[in-house]
Amino acid sequence: MNLLFPGGLSKALTLSYDDGVEQDADLISILDRHGIRATFNLNSGLFAPEGTVWPQGQIHRRLTEKAALALYGGTKHEVAVHCLTHASLPALPPSGMVREIYEDRQNLERIFGTLVRGSAYPYGAFSDAAADTLRMCGICYARTVISSHRFDLPLDWLRLPATCHHDDPQLFELCDRFLAGRSMDASFFYLWGHAYEFEEHDNWHVIRRFCEKMGGHSDIWYCTNIEAYDYIQSYRSLVFSSDGHTLFNPSFQDVWFSHNGQTFCIPSGQILKL
Repeated sequence: MNLLFPGGLSKALTLSYDDGVEQDADLISILDRHGIRATFNLNSGLFAPEGTVWPQGQIHRRLTEKAALALYGGTKHEVAVHCLTHASLPALPPSGMVREIYEDRQNLERIFGTLVRGSAYPYGAFSDAAADTLRMCGICYARTVISSHRFDLPLDWLRLPATCHHDDPQLFELCDRFLAGRSMDASFFYLWGHAYEFEEHDNWHVIRRFCEKMGGHSDIWYCTNIEAYDYIQSYRSLVFSSDGHTLFNPSFQDVWFSHNGQTFCIPSGQILKL
């Protein structure tokens, strides 16, 4: 029995971009054009003051709070924690970690009027204590900067690797492998980066090419990070009878899977006999 994504799809794609910078607007425009969805990890303690005019040549230009709300609010993209002041969590005492995570979460929930349950580690720095603190603060997943170059389903959500960064020299080779895959096993492609890097490296063509290549496929589920987390957790919450032939879905959403070459859907709250 193998997980399939909503609609019985065998592939999923999600993106994760950090810091809440002006270049996210151009990135979102490209993503939306191709039906691709992303999670944006924000530092609510570092929003630029309203009325900020950045000096010519400044690459890393943080959004103001109002601009962030206008850009991300009410979209199909997710907002997640990136710590209040982008502090390296392992360098902080326990109280400092709690403040960085919890206050950022509180602020983002107040600003965007939604639940915020995801995160990305500033600088990619993590530790067991940081992961435990995130869990205590109600965070379900935390992205690292580790590149797996694989499409495996996540196992350790609070030490979450990505498939690769958008500047990875293997990016388009990985895209080709992902698109060519025909296995009934679920494949999960996770891309990460910072949108200001496209301006810094003068390579907006990379993300445009990526989206042109990866967007619009009928066998790919385009999701945010938290949607992927919730769905995979729903699959893993399925309850089996002792002989494995009867399943109960206690989750809030329908779950799809393959078994003996057939595709099945078990609706939320329902029992299925194989």
